[in-house]
Amino acid sequence: MSVFHNRTLPEPADPGGYAELIDRYRLKTPLPDQLAAIPERHSPKSTAEWQLLTPRHRPEDSLSGHLRFALKWEGVRLSILSALFKTIESGRITQIILEKPTGIYSRGLWFLYEWLTGEILDIPDAGKVKATPVLDSDRQIGIDNGEFSARHRVVNNLPGPKSFCPLVWKTPALRLFIEQDLKLKAQEFLGEIHPDVLTRAAAFLLLGESKASFQIEGENPSKDRAQRWGNAIEMAGSVEMEISEFERLQRIVIEDTRFVKPGLRREDGFVGLHDRSTGEPIPEHISARYQDLLPLLEGVIEYADRSLKGGVEPVIVAATVAFGFVFIHPFEDGNGRIHRWLIHHILSRARYNPEGMVFPVSAVMLRRIHEYKRVLRAYSKPLLPFIEWVPTEKNNVEVLNETMWLYSYFDATKSAEFLYDWVRETITKDLPDEVAYLDAYRRFSDGIRQRFEMPDSTVDLLHRFLGQNGGRLSKRARSKEFEPLSNDEINYVESLFSDCFSGVPMEFLS
Repeated sequence: MSVFHNRTLPEPADPGGYAELIDRYRLKTPLPDQLAAIPERHSPKSTAEWQLLTPRHRPEDSLSGHLRFALKWEGVRLSILSALFKTIESGRITQIILEKPTGIYSRGLWFLYEWLTGEILDIPDAGKVKATPVLDSDRQIGIDNGEFSARHRVVNNLPGPKSFCPLVWKTPALRLFIEQDLKLKAQEFLGEIHPDVLTRAAAFLLLGESKASFQIEGENPSKDRAQRWGNAIEMAGSVEMEISEFERLQRIVIEDTRFVKPGLRREDGFVGLHDRSTGEPIPEHISARYQDLLPLLEGVIEYADRSLKGGVEPVIVAATVAFGFVFIHPFEDGNGRIHRWLIHHILSRARYNPEGMVFPVSAVMLRRIHEYKRVLRAYSKPLLPFIEWVPTEKNNVEVLNETMWLYSYFDATKSAEFLYDWVRETITKDLPDEVAYLDAYRRFSDGIRQRFEMPDSTVDLLHRFLGQNGGRLSKRARSKEFEPLSNDEINYVESLFSDCFSGVPMEFLS
């Protein structure tokens, strides 16, 4: 086979594991980012979309063979397993488990079937055999302190509950980010900064983060509105993560509720356009059904608590929780800003960012807005074919089929990779740039005061005039606001500005 479900294989091969299960049982589920296949060659090369194993790895061509192959070589895919378990009779799963009742993959399959379906199979409890984790920690992110299941002789190291348990694969990119220890780098950098500069940097970064979060949504907030949202961001980590807190945050974000119903949606929803002639919806993303919002959000909250206490890297938890929230889209409006607030909440709760300092991830997202939107579309677009919907009289959507699993069991790997990259950029670029500017301003201000009796407002005006004119005081400024300065004094001011602000990014000066 050269093409599988419109996905081209790097060389002719037979799909195996999850790919074969999806095809054979016509499972209605998005394809994973990577599938497995068996080519004829004994030295195949895998790609991002295809894991190619050698002919000696070829599984037995049966439900049992492909399930064991999938769990061994591809890890746990809850979305596919959930769809499969709804398609086949429980007796077939029982038969597979009883073939090798003490086997690692039999016991993992057994646990996952009962965990996902809530149905207890007619199988006696496992005997005395060494317990193994449900997730292979070399392949996927699990918690460190999972619960032991005596019935299955497994340790449940899944990072979330049944209602919300996205999974993350340990890709080379994620392994590298984790090894870099970005938290330590930020702490070491900020530990060397003058306390006054650090205090001012925290205030500037907080306000900038608030404004950037609004600007991502196409809004230009007033100073008061940006300050109120900044205060909410500053409190992130110190409040409990509850549905009532999400609703409180929405009330801060959406001040005018005449056209927006506050609180959890009471109907289905979508993100996208409307047909110009008919007004019918053209969805780019369809939100979770409103009937599923409570269990999904309760699952999000439980996932955050369980995974953080279980030792999962905070950036991975933040990505899964925040992107899970915005994919669920529980409110008519305000979801995006609360989604970004959740990033700050998780990082602060885990003490990942230095106390009193926020990482300006929204500023990075705004700067890389097209990439940010690609991350969102990478989740939303593959889901659309699996959601049955009809337009309503109000040109909204009504979802007809059960879709909760699409929001409960998505692959959060890409979201985690991108958030790690954005956090890396805040630590290696935004923080140093902001600190460099403020330290330069402190030195410039001190230098001015050493020579002139000049109030803070005038020093700031002088700095702005110089920044807007390439470090030179314009003829207008010389003849008006700073007419008292002599030529020698102006030369001193311009030389001081050049010495202090050399190396500071130009966007801070203009």
